[in-house]
Amino acid sequence: MSLLIRGGTVVNADRRLRADVYCENGKIIAVGENLDAPAGAETVDAGGQYVMPGGIDPHTHMQLPFMGTVASEDFYTGTAAGFAGGTTMIIDFVIPNPQQSLMEAYRDWRGWAEKSAGDYSFHVAVTWWDESVSKDMKTLVEEEGVNSFKHFMAYKDAIMATDETIYHSFKRALELGAIVTAHAENGEMVYQLQKELLAKGITGPEGHPLSRPPKVEGEAAHRVIKFAEVIGVPVYLVHVSTADALGHIERARAEGSRVFGEVLAGHLMIDDSVYKNPDWEFAAAHVMSPPFRPKHHQDALWRGLQSGSLQTTATDHCCFCYDQKSMGKDDFTQIPNGTGGVEDRLAVLWTNGVGTGRLTPEEFVAATSANAAKIFNIYPRKGTIVEGADADIVVWDPAASKTISVKTHHQKVDFNIFEGMKVTGLASHTISQGKLVYAKGDLRAEKGAGRYIKRPAFHPMFEALKKRAESTA
Repeated sequence: MSLLIRGGTVVNADRRLRADVYCENGKIIAVGENLDAPAGAETVDAGGQYVMPGGIDPHTHMQLPFMGTVASEDFYTGTAAGFAGGTTMIIDFVIPNPQQSLMEAYRDWRGWAEKSAGDYSFHVAVTWWDESVSKDMKTLVEEEGVNSFKHFMAYKDAIMATDETIYHSFKRALELGAIVTAHAENGEMVYQLQKELLAKGITGPEGHPLSRPPKVEGEAAHRVIKFAEVIGVPVYLVHVSTADALGHIERARAEGSRVFGEVLAGHLMIDDSVYKNPDWEFAAAHVMSPPFRPKHHQDALWRGLQSGSLQTTATDHCCFCYDQKSMGKDDFTQIPNGTGGVEDRLAVLWTNGVGTGRLTPEEFVAATSANAAKIFNIYPRKGTIVEGADADIVVWDPAASKTISVKTHHQKVDFNIFEGMKVTGLASHTISQGKLVYAKGDLRAEKGAGRYIKRPAFHPMFEALKKRAESTA
């Protein structure tokens, strides 16, 4: 199967150029002007449009069993919805229950993901510790291509990792050449604040942000960065939502620490006023952790993205419908945490980033694709349009516009956090593995076509980091 994308402007993280792109058997074969294609090749007219690497969403939760229910979006519907917005790959999360084998949980998630329409990979959470966890981490890195391990510092009495678990897991990750990632919220503080609020009779969604104030995230971010610095392992903070946490990242990076930060499209655009809406369903639909923040945090997060202190953008796509959210009707701590966005991330970021002058098109590509590929070690297979790369591509029409609505989105959820937002800049065509999977409104996703993408360990860099850590101990 061959495909020629003709007449567009190729945009990578480092430059843009007028070029055609020829794809064959799932790979990019040539990038250049006036390319010829064999008879029978499918042609996409990209005149007046940008041709960019497909989006990589490094933080999703498809089909997640969580808080007494299961996320409404499965791996097929979620990756298909991603195609409609220009995202061609996700990195999801394997989250073992306490005392569950990492390998057992990993096999569960691999089975669920077989229906994926687009390519996918996994971070694996470490929620407890003994020698079996250490052995499973080795198997995951060396045999299954997992090079990142997640640590929840929140959700006490569920999946929260203790400081002891974090210490041992971080050391093991360093030995294996894996990066560590962290959900930075002080779980004990959240737990105590929740109890206090409920005792005061605050049971609605407005209690959610009150139980998770910005300093709760800032404290945990500082703590996990220091853990990583002591041990010498690189750390990636997911869904950074506050100026407090960003400040700790900036200081650590300025001091030479290997610290990375991710920001969600939702945290860049939505503030905490949503929790005060008198419509309970509306407010509950926005319950996620960390919560949406006061507006001044958005300004800080945009500056972090512009300056490079935050390298990636994601969605934390974890959908729960209204009937699932109603499980917490009388107790906000029982509202399943999660919102959507995998379909809308690129359009929202283009409109409010490139469209406002905050980001250049090249910086947009870095933040939505290339940086994730680099940090998680799948670059240049993913995240760039060059000869030999996977043919995961989005043809982007900067003049196209729409109003985001639950009535027209492809996501399997009855709410959209970006409802009513007008966006300018949309995917006209999405190519996955060299095949057109979305073309001007026609979604052509195929169940099971997605591939599991192994991500190699970082041995050369980590050997240097281990020596550095030993020399400063």
